[in-house]
Order: sequence, then C-alpha cells, then structure tokens
Amino acid sequence: MKLYHSPTSPYVRKVMVLIAETGLSGIEMVAVSGTPIAPDAGVVERNPLGKIPALERDDGPTLYDSRVICQFLNARAGAELYPAAPRLWDTLTVEATADGMLDAALLMVYESRIRPEDKRYAPWVEGQWTKIARALDVLETRWIDHLNAQLDMGQIATACALGYLDFRHASRNWRKGHARLAEWEAGFSERASLRATVPPG
Repeated sequence: MKLYHSPTSPYVRKVMVLIAETGLSGIEMVAVSGTPIAPDAGVVERNPLGKIPALERDDGPTLYDSRVICQFLNARAGAELYPAAPRLWDTLTVEATADGMLDAALLMVYESRIRPEDKRYAPWVEGQWTKIARALDVLETRWIDHLNAQLDMGQIATACALGYLDFRHASRNWRKGHARLAEWEAGFSERASLRATVPPG
C-alpha cells in the first residue's frame, strides 16, 4: 500500500498516529504537495477531490478521507480504536468535532496564504474561529470524560487538531478558558506516536 501524504497535514497526522499506535507496517510513504487551486497531479489521479491523505491499495480502489482510511487501517490491524457501540457513537462524534475544527483552521490558513490580500474577508475568518471556539468549549465540558478514558480515534483526532492550532494559530491561545482540555492535551501529547509526528517548522 502507498500513503500519499504531507508532513504538515493534520489529517495525515491522524493516520500516522494510528499506524504508530497499532504497529502496522508495509505502508510506503509518498510525499506530495499542492493546494486547493493547484493540487498534486498524482493525488488527483487517485482522489478526484485532490486531497490527502489518500491510501492506494493493492486490492481495491484508493481510499480517501482520513476517517475512512483510519477505519480501514484500524480494521486491518485488528485494533479497537473504533470501539463497539454504544461507545462507538461517542468516538465518532468526538472525531467529527476534531475534524470540524481542522476544517475551519485550514480554511483560515488558506484565506491568508492563497486568497489575494484585497479579497480577504476578516469576518469570515473570525466566523471560522468561532466554530473552533465552540468546539473547544464542548470538548472541555461534554467530552472531557471521554478523552480521559480508553484510547480511541476520538482522542487521537482531538490531539492532532489541538496540535494544528498550536502549529498554525498559536496566537489564538486555545488553552485560555480550557484548563481541563489543556491538561489532557499536555499528557496525551507525550505519547510516542504524537512526539514522532509533530509537524516540522
């Protein structure tokens, strides 16, 4: 199998953490680069959306979307990062919350890096951050017990999302007002899988 990836992608990081946590091997890493307006041609051949990660399989079509890839690799490893129901529904909801934070955070980056300066719209950027702030509040309150329980993909996705906020939006200081979430992140980020996948730069 081949995983098309970029070391700065938080969605790729989710997959890399899962691989490290489950001990999977035999996956070739293929580095790519691109943007929404100039996606990597090799990725587009395998994922019509032009997004990474994309997992090229030997025995089937390429898989894409980090949640699809993570579920596939979890099953292949015989792991339990997606536990049985009813906990599964909480795990998937926490993962979706974290991925939604990433979606908003990435749009903020694209607004400043890709859109011409005279076409940038500050209220739209703040609207994206408001989504993130609401998600942080919910993780701090409704989901903190879940985060402190047994390891699952909800926790991994949350750690990767918070790491991306530190990486690209450190000045926003997501920890302010989220003491329990910050305490959880400080401990969880010490896992070897998280330390090994910190984005460069």
